[in-house]
Amino acid sequence: MTDPRAQRTIDALLKAAEELFAARSVADVTVEEIAATAGVAIGSVYNHFGSKAGLYAALVERAVVVDRQFMDLAYVEGRGPVEQLYAAADEYLAFYLANPEYFRMLAFPAEPGSYAAGQELAERLADSVDEQNRRMVDAIKRGIKAGTIRKVNAQEMATVLWSSWNGIISLGWRQDRLQRTPRQLKRLLRAATDAFARGLLVEQD
Repeated sequence: MTDPRAQRTIDALLKAAEELFAARSVADVTVEEIAATAGVAIGSVYNHFGSKAGLYAALVERAVVVDRQFMDLAYVEGRGPVEQLYAAADEYLAFYLANPEYFRMLAFPAEPGSYAAGQELAERLADSVDEQNRRMVDAIKRGIKAGTIRKVNAQEMATVLWSSWNGIISLGWRQDRLQRTPRQLKRLLRAATDAFARGLLVEQD
């Protein structure tokens, strides 16, 4: 069990890193800045995370866990495949609204660089995206098997839907007149998912 004081330091460092990485690239943020923002000694970064890269990796891992928690709420038993896709869009937006920087880390990851640690982190991020896409793929395949969704390439369709969600949600952080409010983003996601879902449905005679 982690010592309460150590846990407070870890949480403070993660919070500080999240705030700083939101404003600037990981490469531009220094360990000294992170420690100062967290109000702890510089050595705490190395003691708990080994390096700035280790701290960033821990932050990404937390983002992955939180994302999975939201998406678990979409893929529940009792919902049909198409209903799960609508629910996934809603939960993905909820994830973004509650954790905008976590969303950015997963949807638009930073350049991994040439170091092995960066490459490994990029692979873990890709694995996380693949995990969620597989759930969409599975929902589409179940719809095809049930005869409610026409025969399509489920992998390609899941990628199209996920990438369109990312593009729509990214309108939320624009700084010009094209920026959309959370309510508008919800309507746009619903419209995109509706068009997608209707295009998948088998035509009834």
